Amino acid sequence: MPVSDPYKVLGVAKNASEGEIKKAYRKLAREWHPDQNAGNADAEEKFKEIQEAYDVVGDPKRRKEFDSGGLGGMFANGNPFGAAKGANPFGGGGVRFENLSDILGGVGNMFGGSGRSRTRVERGRDLEASVAIGFDQSIKGTEVSVSVPRRETCDTCHGNGAAPGTSPETCPRCEGSGMESVGQGMFSISQPCQQCGGRGVIVEKPCPRCKGDGSVARTRKFRVKIPAGVREGARIRVAGKGEAGESGGAPGDLYVIVHVAESPVFTRRGDNLEVAVPVTITEAILGATIEVPTLEGSKQIKVPAGTKPGTIIRLKGEGPAHAKGTGNGDLRYRIDVLVPNANELAKEQRDAVEDLATVLTENPRADLLSQSRRS
Repeated sequence: MPVSDPYKVLGVAKNASEGEIKKAYRKLAREWHPDQNAGNADAEEKFKEIQEAYDVVGDPKRRKEFDSGGLGGMFANGNPFGAAKGANPFGGGGVRFENLSDILGGVGNMFGGSGRSRTRVERGRDLEASVAIGFDQSIKGTEVSVSVPRRETCDTCHGNGAAPGTSPETCPRCEGSGMESVGQGMFSISQPCQQCGGRGVIVEKPCPRCKGDGSVARTRKFRVKIPAGVREGARIRVAGKGEAGESGGAPGDLYVIVHVAESPVFTRRGDNLEVAVPVTITEAILGATIEVPTLEGSKQIKVPAGTKPGTIIRLKGEGPAHAKGTGNGDLRYRIDVLVPNANELAKEQRDAVEDLATVLTENPRADLLSQSRRS
C-alpha cells in the first residue's frame, strides 16, 4: 500500500510537535526494526515505510513543504521522490538507520533538525592514588594525606579557553551545533565539526595560562579517611576530587587504593583474623589455660584436653570491624602441637618420654592396617 500520509504512518496528529514526532518514530522504529524481527519481510517493509514517513515530517523544512503541498507526489509510489516500491529511496548514496543502536542511542535529526548543544559538556576523568598503611591502622582506621596530580579548571578563563576580555565565538562552520553535514546525493550525514572539534565554539585568542585548553595541571593534597577494618586492595571513593569536567561538566571522582602491611601475628581470613598458637604435647593431652594475643592486648583461653593439631578456638566478635559497619569478625586461634627435637631433650626429659611410651601402648595404626589387609 503506497504511503500517502506520513502522519498516519507515525500515528501522530498533523499539529504534533517535533518532540512528539521523534518519540513516535523511535518507538515504531524499535518495534519494527529488522534486527528485532529477523526473517520477517513484512516487518522490513513496515520499517522502510516508517523511515520514509519520518524523513519528511521529521525535518522541519520538508515537513513545511509537505504540509503546503510543495513535495507533490513524493509518496506516489510508496517512498520518497517517486522511487519504485521496495527500491532504496535514497538512491546510491543515501543514508539509513541500519543499526538498532542508532535508534536506541538517540541519533539526532540527520537533516539539520535538533543537533548537538553548542558546547560539549563532559564529566571529568576519575583518578586513582595509592596509599600504604600499617596493620594496626587498618584495624582501628586512620586518616592519610594523598597527593594527586590532576587537571583543574583554569581560574584565568574559568574553563572557556579564551583570553581575559574575550569570549569563545560561535563556530562559523557548524553555526554552534558542533556537527556538520556531509552531502551524499540529495541527503547528508552528520559528523563532528572539523573546525571546532564538535565543541560548537572556537577561540580566536587563547587564554595565556591554559593555552586555550580550559584546564591546567596541578597537584592537590587531600585528607582521606580510611575506615576501621579496611582490607588490602580496598578502593575508597572520594567524590568530586577527580579531574575537572569540560565546559562546565561535573568533576570526576578520586579512588584511593589501600595497601595494608602484613602482621607478624595476625593473618586475615575474610572477615576474621587467624593466629597460629603453639602448645606442648602435654598441654594438648591434658588441656590447659593459655594466654593469647588479641587486638586490644591479650586474653586467656582454654585448650580442652585431647586437643588435636589444627583445632580452631574462636573468640566471636573480637576480630576486625566489617567494612560496611555491620559488626566485627572473629579471632580464630589455630592450635599447633609442638613436637620437641629428640636431640635437644635433657636426660630427664627423655626418660619421661620413654616412661610415657611404656604406658601408652595402644597402636594408633591398628585400624589402618586391618582395613588395608581387607581391601
